[in-house]
Amino acid sequence: MAVTEQTETSSPEINLQDPQYYFNRELSWLEFNYRVLHEALDPRTPLLERLKFLSIFSSNLDEFFMVRVAVLKQQVEANVSKLTPDGRTPEEQLNAISDRLHPMVAEQHRHFQQVLRPFLGSHGIHILDYIDLNQEQRRYLQRYFEEQIFPVLTPLAIDPGHPFPYISNLSLNLAVVVKDPESDREYFARVKVPSLLPRFIPLPEGIPTDDPKNWKIKTEDLISQFSKVSSTRSCVPLEQVIAHNLEFLFSGMNIQEYHPFRITRNASLEVEEEEADDLLLAIEQELQKRRFGGSVVRLEIQSDMPQPVRDMLMEEMGISDRDLYEIEGLLNLKDLMFFMGLPRPELKDQPWTPVVPPRLRGLKELPENLQGNEDGEDFFALIRDRDLLLHHPYQSFAATVQRFITQAAIDPAVLAIKMTLYRTSGDSPIVKALIEAAQNGKQVAVLVELKARFDEENNIQWARKLENAGVHVVYGLVGLKTHTKTAMVVRREEDGIRRYVHIGTGNYNPKTARIYTDLGLLTCREELGADLTDLFNYLTGYSRQRSYRRLLIAPVNMRDRMMELIEREIQYARDNRSGRIVAKMNSLLDPKIIAKLYEASQAGVKIDLIIRGICCLQPQLPGVSDNIRVVSIIGKFLEHSRIFYFYNNGDDEVFIGSADWMPRNLNRRVEAITPVEEPDLAKDLQEILGILLADNRQAWDLQPDGSYLQRRPEPGANEQSAQNIFMEMGLQ
Repeated sequence: MAVTEQTETSSPEINLQDPQYYFNRELSWLEFNYRVLHEALDPRTPLLERLKFLSIFSSNLDEFFMVRVAVLKQQVEANVSKLTPDGRTPEEQLNAISDRLHPMVAEQHRHFQQVLRPFLGSHGIHILDYIDLNQEQRRYLQRYFEEQIFPVLTPLAIDPGHPFPYISNLSLNLAVVVKDPESDREYFARVKVPSLLPRFIPLPEGIPTDDPKNWKIKTEDLISQFSKVSSTRSCVPLEQVIAHNLEFLFSGMNIQEYHPFRITRNASLEVEEEEADDLLLAIEQELQKRRFGGSVVRLEIQSDMPQPVRDMLMEEMGISDRDLYEIEGLLNLKDLMFFMGLPRPELKDQPWTPVVPPRLRGLKELPENLQGNEDGEDFFALIRDRDLLLHHPYQSFAATVQRFITQAAIDPAVLAIKMTLYRTSGDSPIVKALIEAAQNGKQVAVLVELKARFDEENNIQWARKLENAGVHVVYGLVGLKTHTKTAMVVRREEDGIRRYVHIGTGNYNPKTARIYTDLGLLTCREELGADLTDLFNYLTGYSRQRSYRRLLIAPVNMRDRMMELIEREIQYARDNRSGRIVAKMNSLLDPKIIAKLYEASQAGVKIDLIIRGICCLQPQLPGVSDNIRVVSIIGKFLEHSRIFYFYNNGDDEVFIGSADWMPRNLNRRVEAITPVEEPDLAKDLQEILGILLADNRQAWDLQPDGSYLQRRPEPGANEQSAQNIFMEMGLQ
């Protein structure tokens, strides 16, 4: 039988699950943190803000090691061989992290030592090394050490009678080698640098010249003086003050050498919720374990630490060269945030005061004692009139969301308040208002998420205060973390019961509301009120609600609905009509969503993604993602809002809510996303997306190889910062 040669060959179908089309989650996060670091490297950033970004970069890394690296190391120890969507094993990921991160950390410290530290000095802010101090300054710091530091220190010897001490997570320490002059033997000891003392010890502007015994030295006085307006300020790192006064700790011994080091431990919580009779107690017990910490996942040392000392530390802590980070200069640059307290406005961003939305400017402020109800009806009437879209921090959180809850607490017409609390501040006025509401006889139900990472202890404290005040407190669902940002106020009015709701993208935290960009919707639409009623019944009772009228709820219907919305744009594009998607979120990881976006791109749907952090989707790949662009914006405020826009053949649909396109958000968290149906507000959201996409100051474009390229204005064009534009719009 003759074989007929084919004259046409069709290209093989592309497998959209192929690992080559996915970026690694951890490496993508490292690229996000490098964009944070770049704000410190960028000379356009004000000097003290550059220190702030160095601090944030370091703080981010601490959490990354405590959680992400710790989990990978656990997987390696457990011989887990499961591949990530990009085809890497846990061991391969750890190696890739080390290869990328070591030069990044070296760049951070080199820039601080060689660029920013001298630059600070040129502006009269001196971080001095102890060896460069004059005799008067040393004499002063010795007196300070004797009075303020020495009583706090506890040297721990290491020898056959003294086993290697437990070293707490994120602690800064001195490895000290001393010699006994009588036996000529050397010994090793560890001294912890107390975290309760200021990391940078200020020097007074004028060193006293009288007898040191007459000096009155108080830390709070020094800090106060350091923070006052003056031409120059000088300070010395705390660990250096300790190191140069070690003879007080090791009396009669000869100090041979000392070397700073810092460790990071596994800090993830492991709570078997189904086995826990009392979830609050179980998490408290796990928090106690975290304080003592898990295995060491990182060791930071100064590069001049001799080999015998580093070998001993590495052996005792069970780490390899991959976990060792050699630092030039100061360790723990997270403490540089200290300098943001200086009254040097010329070295910082212009301060921003959130504005009251125009529709609320006629309302009187609530009294501080939350008594009276003069304006309650007016406030709720504004929401009845039409929906209110909130944009923080450009618009005031206190005058909107906080006002919503505090007004409800004292309004006699309000019968009940229900809300979720994922993270809140230590002095939360919202929690105080909820307590006030319960004391006023209202039905108050609050879901406090005890598993909010690194806020567990704070949330436990507030949960107990709420319970003691008579608030109904629940701790969420077994196996799910409640991340949704929702609140509902039930009010008796002339025409019956009405439900007012707030659905947002950010936490009910007045402090982060000043530095995170978030959106919220205040409305009394009946369908949304009914949906939130069903959601709260699901959270507090035994409801198995499987359908919602307007809300997209994870893990119930959100994933399916998002896939349907993308599929709808695909069908429009295949029918030769326009397909368009714009989505803004923190991170994009979900392989099924990514594959669906690839399919949409292949169909001709134009897709713009504004992803601040992790993005595992590869844009601009021929035949796969030609029609997808990804931009990341890193600026003065942390981009935290989530917006999802679908063109829908000209009948636009736009949503906001708490969820990213990540497996944890879609599968393992309770999340809520709401449509914004008021036409003017939907257009406002489209305008926000357009301004963000046009940014050429803080925006970075993701390249097909996983790198990011920061945008620059074209020659002759003006610089456009989306965040600056939003501030200007707020003032209008």
